[in-house]
Amino acid sequence: MDPYEIEFIGENRIASIIPNFSYNKIYLICGEFGPFRAGLPMNVPLWLAVMLKQKQKCRIVPPEWMDMETLENIKEEEKKSRFFTKMPNEHYMIEAKLILGTAAEDIPHAAEIKTIIKDIWDIRMSKLRTSMDALMKSGGSYGRLDHLTMMEINSVKPLLPDAMDQLYRIKMMSRKTIPASLNTSTLSQSGGSQNS
Repeated sequence: MDPYEIEFIGENRIASIIPNFSYNKIYLICGEFGPFRAGLPMNVPLWLAVMLKQKQKCRIVPPEWMDMETLENIKEEEKKSRFFTKMPNEHYMIEAKLILGTAAEDIPHAAEIKTIIKDIWDIRMSKLRTSMDALMKSGGSYGRLDHLTMMEINSVKPLLPDAMDQLYRIKMMSRKTIPASLNTSTLSQSGGSQNS
């Protein structure tokens, strides 16, 4: 999956807004939303919330997880644990980028929140690189991806398959140094040839 596809999926998350206009229901492919009543909170897809905010038609209500105390706790837990902690939202980076980029004035302590989210991302990316390094050094053939988000997995996608392929080739080359009588059955089962 490409980054823009992941962002597209993240934009379909439901966000809460407070419109400053009144309008009947709107019917979209993803469902119906409304009626819109000025001053009354309602839920819409994130992409619609961003579009309405850009047209100054609403105020975006920050998600529950987007507050200083919650994010500081997540950051501390992420630092302490050697495993990846479960994030409050599968698309936290996309949601944060869109909301903080469009409606920073609607979010209390927006600059600090942006910094904490970036810190969490950096900690998780560091853990991911360390995990990949350990996987490569141990010659492992698989790794667990518990609690990683789509965006985080996608960030290592260009490197990981090639690295795993190289590890597999190294393993196969080391098997070729075993006497031919022991090596024949392994290569014939894997579809390889002894002459390559």
